[in-house]
Amino acid sequence: MSRSDVLERLFGVIQARKAERPAGSYVVQLLDGGVEAVVAKVLEESQEVVEAAREGDTEAVAREVADLVFHLWVLLARTGVDPGDVYGVLEDRFGVGGLVEKASRGPMNEQ
Repeated sequence: MSRSDVLERLFGVIQARKAERPAGSYVVQLLDGGVEAVVAKVLEESQEVVEAAREGDTEAVAREVADLVFHLWVLLARTGVDPGDVYGVLEDRFGVGGLVEKASRGPMNEQ
């Protein structure tokens, strides 16, 4: 598997689990728990990324970010958002400074 297509392949596996619903699948279990179950895992994994970063453990950061990305991809599948939409948003932001982009979203999105 090349590094350039790993996210697409991962989403394909998640979509296959969603459609085929194999017994004993962690993805199916998460999806069946609804958005709240998936969101809870995203929050948990986000906290683990933060903790690993604060500890300065680069290997743990890589592992925890991988876990977070996986759970974010499950969240995309659960909510019907295609990763291509995320890629499009990132592409649109390319070349725009972060502070400028954030200010362009208006006061509702300034968190």
